[in-house]
Amino acid sequence: NPSMVMQATEQAAFVKNNLGPAFRRASINTKIIVWDHNCDNPQYPITILNDADAKQYVDGSAFHMYSGSITALSTVHNAYPEKNLYFTEQWTGGPGNFAGDLKWHVQNLIIGATRNWSKNVLEWNLAADPNYQPHTNGGCTTCMGALTISSTVSRNVSYYVIAHASKFVRTGSIRVASTQTSNLLSVAFKNPEGKKVLIVLNTASAAEAFNIKFNGKTVTTSLNGGAVATFVW
Repeated sequence: NPSMVMQATEQAAFVKNNLGPAFRRASINTKIIVWDHNCDNPQYPITILNDADAKQYVDGSAFHMYSGSITALSTVHNAYPEKNLYFTEQWTGGPGNFAGDLKWHVQNLIIGATRNWSKNVLEWNLAADPNYQPHTNGGCTTCMGALTISSTVSRNVSYYVIAHASKFVRTGSIRVASTQTSNLLSVAFKNPEGKKVLIVLNTASAAEAFNIKFNGKTVTTSLNGGAVATFVW
C-alpha cells in the first residue's frame, strides 16, 4: 500500500504549522483526526495532544487493532477526555472463519471499542467480487467485503458484525452502563428514540442462560456458545 512513516512529533508539527492553519484560513470544518493506526501505540496521539498548538486543531484520534489491546483507547481518553476517539478500520481476511471472526470482531470492536470510548466502529471493506477485487496495486489481496458481489449478492461476517449494532444504535445514541460476566460480554446504549439497546456475546463454547434486569424488571434468556444477540426495549 502506498504509505510513508510519520513520527508523532512530525505529525504534530504538520498539524500545527500547516494543516490546522490552512483549514482555519479556508473556513474548513472537516475534523482533523490523528494517528489512525494500531492499538499498540497510544502514546503517539498523546504526544500530539501534548502539544498545545497542535491540540487546538485536533478533534480526536483513530485506531485499528491489528496489534495491541482495545483498552489503548481508554488510555488516550483518560489522558484527554475532551477529545474524541474513533475506530476506523479492521479487515476480515478471506475465506475466513465465520464463527471465530464473528466472536473476535464483536468482542473487540462492537463491544470493546465502544466500551473504551470510541464513537464509531468501521469494518473494512464494504464490498468485493469473489476474487477480493478491486484493490490498488500492492493492496490487500484477501480482504473480504461485508458483501461479495457476483451474479448474486452474498452477506459475509462483517455484514452481521456491523448489523448487530447499526440497525439499532443509530446516530445520537449514548452508551450506558451494563455489567459483564466472564463469558457474557455486553454493551448497552440509549438511542435517540429513548429505547435501550443491549448487545450480548457469549464467548463460551456452551450455551449460557442469563437475566437482563432493568428498572426492577427481569427477563431470562440464553445464548448458544459463540452467539451474539441484540435486545431492544
